[in-house]
Amino acid sequence: MEIIHWNNYLAAFFAGSFFMNAIPHLVQGLSGNYFPTPFAKPPGKGLSSPLTNTLWAFANLLIGFLLFKASKVSSDFNLLLLIFFAGMIAISIFSAINFANKAEKQS
Repeated sequence: MEIIHWNNYLAAFFAGSFFMNAIPHLVQGLSGNYFPTPFAKPPGKGLSSPLTNTLWAFANLLIGFLLFKASKVSSDFNLLLLIFFAGMIAISIFSAINFANKAEKQS
């Protein structure tokens, strides 16, 4: 049986976060919409082009994949799977709150 270290759990959490963060950027980019990225001015508040969002989405997918592989997430390690999904939930809640506040300010 393989030994799981603390860094595997950390990698699993952030793998879930990066995978989930890719979704809104990819959807907005492929839809041709402007959407905030870290490259906007001001970072995370201004809007970036659809191309920037699409490229940022694929960067998130790549980082998420590398972290997923490093974390050793599999169905053999239920706690790692749970932490992977916890990362997805955490970034989803953060994004929902963050973007809801932006929508209220724009109306």
